[in-house]
Amino acid sequence: MDTKEIKTMIENGMPNLVVNVDGDGTHFEALIVSTEFEGKSLIERHKLVYSVLGDAMKEKIHALSLKTFTPQQWESQK
Repeated sequence: MDTKEIKTMIENGMPNLVVNVDGDGTHFEALIVSTEFEGKSLIERHKLVYSVLGDAMKEKIHALSLKTFTPQQWESQK
């Protein structure tokens, strides 16, 4: 699995403003900014991303580090 495939899966599965994915083929890092994260805890945000990735999380992705932000949180990071 490559970073472009993961990025596409996330973009197709939820409304996003920003999606960046880096990795080495088994270990990945994703930065996601989405309105879907509003009002959700960190665990709920991660579960949402995992659900979008589906079976790939079990079969193709060994490790995924997530940084999840609402649009407002993202703006305050800049």
